[in-house]
Amino acid sequence: MAGRADSTVLAGARVVLPTGTVENGRVIVEGTRIAGSPHEGTRVVDLTGHWVVPGFVDMHNHGGGGASFTSGTVDEVLTGVRTHREHGTTTLVASTVTGEMDFLAQRAGILSELVEQGDLAGIHFEGPFISPCRKGAHSEKLLRHPDPAEVRKLMDAARGTAKMFTLATELPGGIESVRLLAEHGVIAAIGHTDATYEQTVEAIDAGATVATHLFNAMPALAHREPGPIAALLEDERITVELINDGTHLHPAALELAYHHAGAARVALITDAMDAAGFGDGQYQLGPLAVEVKDGVARLVEGGSIAGSTLTLDTAFRRAVTLDRIPVDDVVQSISANPARLLGVYDKVGSLEPGKDADLVVLDADFALKGVMRKGDWVIEPHLG
Repeated sequence: MAGRADSTVLAGARVVLPTGTVENGRVIVEGTRIAGSPHEGTRVVDLTGHWVVPGFVDMHNHGGGGASFTSGTVDEVLTGVRTHREHGTTTLVASTVTGEMDFLAQRAGILSELVEQGDLAGIHFEGPFISPCRKGAHSEKLLRHPDPAEVRKLMDAARGTAKMFTLATELPGGIESVRLLAEHGVIAAIGHTDATYEQTVEAIDAGATVATHLFNAMPALAHREPGPIAALLEDERITVELINDGTHLHPAALELAYHHAGAARVALITDAMDAAGFGDGQYQLGPLAVEVKDGVARLVEGGSIAGSTLTLDTAFRRAVTLDRIPVDDVVQSISANPARLLGVYDKVGSLEPGKDADLVVLDADFALKGVMRKGDWVIEPHLG
């Protein structure tokens, strides 16, 4: 750990900017922000042979470091946030899982305080308004139809910090809930859904803009019944979340999404649960028991995949080295796109003067070597 880099020039690296990669580039940090030019006598850090990319933005994350955003204390939530920061995620939305309405409202109150303090970027409600046919790691007995009044209750409990709701929009009240969310500037995400192609198109037309972990927890693409996947991939209004951990998606599915939607419509997420950055063992995801073995989280009862143990530095490295996606495209998917969706692109998501000094240093093999958040080194790169 290291402190504030008050006036620093990071020099010699390949720097990924919105306009492309700059060889032998430099990033100037003044206080908490990126600056356009350095002061005299500014400290220079030589990052020759490295990459400097924007800090990662994770819009779908349930916890990490052994801590749950769904049920943990404030200190435990902060432990999870720190864990992901150490893996390059400098902006993070806390995701809940299905629970009783009063409990979710209470959690929203706790998490909203951390948003107001600047530790979190918002709250994502995943459940309880999802399909029992595609419930995944959610308790079926707690699921309910997406009643706009109950959606509004959770929005109010979050005190303006709710960023996204995942809904099975084909259920009664689904379309009305999408319209309510869109009217209030909250992302309506289609997920954990059993919708048809036509029902998905209707939800998009009503204002839905995100596909929650595309391919997972929805009907498969079929030639006579294309289902939600085709509708979500083809519509330019939709950004598709992808979990690139090698478990949730076959590489060909990832390639299909990038090819069809394009990098500008992909958001790489973790969907992480407590075990991310922590290890194998027994965990709870809401009311459900989870076993993590060899880094894969599954429900003890039924064996459904229960979130991931992914961190975004691993997702980045996989995308570039295994999936052969261009670095500039991965940066767009892991930083810029989610920042835009969350309404924070004026502050984070790219390396530009005036924005927060949130950045990640990677070596030539794309292994994480340094993380800076608002001018503070979370992990200071030790070179040589």
